Amino acid sequence: MNEVVKEEKVLEQTLNSQMKLHHPQTANIGVFGIGYDVYWSQFEGLLDEMMEKLEVFIKKIPDDICVQNFGMIDSPEKAYEVVKNMKASNVDLLFCDMLTYGTSGTFATIARNINVPIVLVALQPLEAMDYTKASTYMQLMNDDICALPEFTGVALRLGKKAPYTIIGTLYDDSLVDNEINEYCKIAKVLHDLKNAQLGHIGHPLNSMLDMHTDPTMLTSFFGCHIVACEPNQLMACYEDVKEKDISEKEEQILNFFDTPDPESDPIAIKLKKEDLFVAAKVSVALENFIAKHRLDGLAYYYDGAVNSELRRVMSNLIVGNSLLTARHIPMCGESDLKTLIALMIMDRLDIGGSFAEFHPVDFKEGFVLVGHDGPHNISIADGKPVLRSLKKYHGKPGYGAGVEFKIKEGPITILSINSTYNGRFKFVIAEGESVSGPIPPTGNTNTRGFFGSDIRSFLKKWVNEGPTHHFALGIGHHASTIAKIANILNLEYVIVHKD
Repeated sequence: MNEVVKEEKVLEQTLNSQMKLHHPQTANIGVFGIGYDVYWSQFEGLLDEMMEKLEVFIKKIPDDICVQNFGMIDSPEKAYEVVKNMKASNVDLLFCDMLTYGTSGTFATIARNINVPIVLVALQPLEAMDYTKASTYMQLMNDDICALPEFTGVALRLGKKAPYTIIGTLYDDSLVDNEINEYCKIAKVLHDLKNAQLGHIGHPLNSMLDMHTDPTMLTSFFGCHIVACEPNQLMACYEDVKEKDISEKEEQILNFFDTPDPESDPIAIKLKKEDLFVAAKVSVALENFIAKHRLDGLAYYYDGAVNSELRRVMSNLIVGNSLLTARHIPMCGESDLKTLIALMIMDRLDIGGSFAEFHPVDFKEGFVLVGHDGPHNISIADGKPVLRSLKKYHGKPGYGAGVEFKIKEGPITILSINSTYNGRFKFVIAEGESVSGPIPPTGNTNTRGFFGSDIRSFLKKWVNEGPTHHFALGIGHHASTIAKIANILNLEYVIVHKD
């Protein structure tokens, strides 16, 4: 095992041991099988084999998902009975397992009455029939795709979108397993968005108009509730912090972060003891504040009076926010509620999600620096993240500890969520690469983002889609999954392709 991998494993173990999740991530997924009741009396044993196929599929769903099995639906009458239980179950997503041919009458009432995404799953047991030994029974056992056109067609006639489909084999099909896992992660996103309590303190920085968000519209499109919080509520938690808790948090911070000597930036110096103390105290206060108000995330910006203790607290949330974001509690500076949603989406997809914007372009090597000051997702850092004391937070009041790192090298995805002229939301998505090389030692995050052979062309296409200047940055290529989420939420989206 090389040193980089060792260091990453140590960081992961440290993060897991020091920080407990405030709630487990899960989703509620319903499963039902489709068949045709006429077959059962015609072919002895066929129904039993259909039910065995259903159980094999259910076992493919990850253990952290809550599964509700609605059994076999093989007639319209049965569908009308079961749909009542489905509506009461509060599922986030439904898998319709196409076990053999079934009439669309078994599906229509479900498609009409259930307002969650439905995924049609057609997984035949055999890769191919042995045609020399083929029989009607064998064909019915492998007729999983037969009714797909009928089901998608009736969904469209009902004014619904065509359901997503998974097509493959029941056994040893890695493509199928990957798709099932993808939809389970999407279900986690949907589950947490519609149940999230997201805190909001203050107002957008310097009246940045792309930041303004109507909380009611966030509830309308995503289901989350925005909890209006006051700075004095956080201040009360700060005043209650005990010395013992500060010392423990200081030790945790020093174990997790590196504190190197200063380099080229004159405002970024070696971490000062007093800045560590303030960062630790604010971090404890922030954790207690989040727990007390049962928040799943927070967007904030608040100046406070010059030289006040409140300003000191509000300008030193960076370290605590970064630790919380790595615990699946996304935090977002500059009052950016829309990017907070983007961060939560990426987190629930298990791809990180760090607060970012575009920084200077390197026209020599053809990349753009991607990063931001403030809170970040240190769980996707490349190596040990760094803390530096900053003499000033550029463009903002205050001073103190700043978090610096670049994210892991390899594929990356970025997601900006913006408000549109007609009051809806739009997802702007792109994929690129995090490439190796030095970053500015400014106490901020920065990653070398490579987006194709012509960085100018990519940036022109990106800005022409009307994104906010902030976005969420995650690891891996997941544009198609995020596009599915936008489609499920009935939102406009665009994937900006690199040249």
